[in-house]
Amino acid sequence: MTNKMTQRERAEAAMRRQWFPVARSVDLATPQSATLLGQRLVVYRTESGQAVVQDARCPHRGADFALGKVHGESIACPYHGWRFAAEDGKCSHIPSLEDQCKIPPQASIKTYPVVERFAHIWTALEDPIQPMYDPVQWQGLEFEWLAAEPLLSPTGVAVAVENFRDVAHFPFVHEVSMGPTPHVVEPLKVSREGLDIIMQRPLHAGEGEWANDGDCLMYYHCAAPGFSSITYDYERLGKRIVAGFPSPVAYDDVKIFWGVANHREFKGADLAENLRIEEMVYLEDMPIAAGIFPREIDWDGIFVEHSVPADLFTLNYRRAFRAFMDLAVPEGTQGPVGQRSPA
Repeated sequence: MTNKMTQRERAEAAMRRQWFPVARSVDLATPQSATLLGQRLVVYRTESGQAVVQDARCPHRGADFALGKVHGESIACPYHGWRFAAEDGKCSHIPSLEDQCKIPPQASIKTYPVVERFAHIWTALEDPIQPMYDPVQWQGLEFEWLAAEPLLSPTGVAVAVENFRDVAHFPFVHEVSMGPTPHVVEPLKVSREGLDIIMQRPLHAGEGEWANDGDCLMYYHCAAPGFSSITYDYERLGKRIVAGFPSPVAYDDVKIFWGVANHREFKGADLAENLRIEEMVYLEDMPIAAGIFPREIDWDGIFVEHSVPADLFTLNYRRAFRAFMDLAVPEGTQGPVGQRSPA
């Protein structure tokens, strides 16, 4: 028996078909534990250098592969040493078995697609509806990336993205990092094409941490559901980037992977300093975002919200997210009875 999915259920199901980061590239010297939409994963790098994402549970007796060891192009369970191939997840060796031809033929772990980009490892739980994010504004340019320590936030992906690119909260949340900024928001120049939302906005040198860098143009780019970036184009320094990639541990609980990048000709601060300053901004946001209720966008329209012109980017992002849902899980899709997401 089936029934029509709620909008919340569609959003959660749709995100299973999109790319999300699950680890930083720099951390793959040893296997890493990750959780994506409730699915426990292991992320590791093989001897040949290939990043791999697979289910974390060993199908023998349930041990966690994140505690295991990499052997060439396979990973070994920490409990009994069973090895599973990175390429297809099939069991390739059982130490306790004298005749390796008697390996149970169904012994395997699920292997997920992987893209390594922006200093992070990305995967999708189900067939992704589109290729991995590849912003047009960065193509043909050489950037050096530095991945930050991820941040945990009790919010959904959409709430995290909206916070990242909202500009009306600057005077109230970022007075220390950005200095005093105008309360009134000028008419925003926002455009949307499919799942991508673009906005350009000038940033004038103020009195905060950024004052010495001078004026710049902020090029905002978000893509539904979980890609956010700002490319700063300084008049005298060149281009640098801050980007955030909230990854849903659960529907309304994210691990925010993020980082900074400098164009190879950037004349300003180095990556470590830019990360320090951008982290100030993130840490100012975190307690405010943690108090937002509901913790994810109310796609089913239960709560009343009011919007003003300063919310133009937010409204376009929500249209893009709904377009994403339509692509991944069309309206009217039926779901099994009794599998409603918890409130």
